Amino acid sequence: MNTPSENILVVRRSLFDQLGSFQGLNFTPQKYLAALLSRGNNFFLPRVQAENDPTHKQIVPYAIIAFQDKVLYYVRGKKAGEQRLVAKGSIGIGGHMNDTDESFFALDEAAYRAGVEREVNEEIKIDTKFEDRIVALLNDDTTDVGRVHLGIVHVFKLPEPKVEKREAMITNLAFLTKKELVARRESLESWSQICVDSLERLLA
Repeated sequence: MNTPSENILVVRRSLFDQLGSFQGLNFTPQKYLAALLSRGNNFFLPRVQAENDPTHKQIVPYAIIAFQDKVLYYVRGKKAGEQRLVAKGSIGIGGHMNDTDESFFALDEAAYRAGVEREVNEEIKIDTKFEDRIVALLNDDTTDVGRVHLGIVHVFKLPEPKVEKREAMITNLAFLTKKELVARRESLESWSQICVDSLERLLA
């Protein structure tokens, strides 16, 4: 579980700008990943500092859990680590990569994925095999939360809808269609709104 005193993985905003900053989704994540996941370019900062420092971007895996044409939806309860997102609906599972994940970090993508799966497993229990693909990067500089975060969007494709929550902050867990998500769009966090708007492309 994330705590305010933890140290979390960041990159300099200037590196993101150098690689090519954007607003919304970018569907060429491989263009960025080698640089973002290089030990020379990422490092850990205290979370309390990073949350209010737009000169750095916190690297946050954002896993969309998909079964057929539905994706996992939940509402962040009062115990959520990011208080600015409490009571918001979401279709992204994951969290900050903290310094306990450092052993997973290496120059290759496989090591990063191992860290991501551990982060996801802290929040939910997936009782089936699944395919994990990195499909996009996500940036939203229009909100205070978004300005200090950079999402790596994963899609976990499940053959069966076997998912249970592990963290108390997750409520109203359910697999929903895009139509059902669109009906809830205004209550979603901004990253989930952006993903719902391009859901077919993300799941393709």
